Amino acid sequence: MLCDQFLLGAKESGHEAEKISLRDNTIHFCVACDTCQREGGRCVQKDDMAQILEKMISADVIVMATPVYFYSMSGQMKTLIDRTYARYTEIRGKDIYFIMTAADERKESVDQTMEGFRAFTSCLTGAREKGIIAGTGVWKKGEVARTDAMKQAFEMGQAL
Repeated sequence: MLCDQFLLGAKESGHEAEKISLRDNTIHFCVACDTCQREGGRCVQKDDMAQILEKMISADVIVMATPVYFYSMSGQMKTLIDRTYARYTEIRGKDIYFIMTAADERKESVDQTMEGFRAFTSCLTGAREKGIIAGTGVWKKGEVARTDAMKQAFEMGQAL
C-alpha cells in the first residue's frame, strides 16, 4: 500500500514509474558460482532476475520496500539484493528510497532492515539515500492505511 502511494505521487507529478512485486516474480538464490563475473554479467539462473536487474540499471530512482520480519528484511528482498551481484557495478548514480512496514510500534524496529539496505546501497557507486518511510505498528494487511506513512509515501513520490 505504501509503494502504491509513492507510485501514485510520482505519476501524479509526471514521472514514469513501475512497481515490481517480488512475490509475483521467480528469483532463485545466488549459488556463488561466479559465472556471472566471468560471463559479462550473465547469470546461470533462468528466472526473472535478469529483467529486474536491467530495470534497476536503467532507472533513475529505485525504491526498495519490504515488510520487516523478525527485525530484518524479507527473504525475497535479500535474495534480490544477493542476485544483483551479477551486475551491481552497473547500478550507478541512483536516488534511493526505502519503504518498510513492521508490526512493532517502535521506530527502532526497522533499524536492522535499514542497515541491511544501507549496506547494499553502499556498494552502489553514486547511490544517494533520499528518503525513508517506516510504517510501524501495523500487524495485519491494510492497517498501514490508518498511519501517517500513507501520506508521507504519497508526498515523497510526488516530490521526485
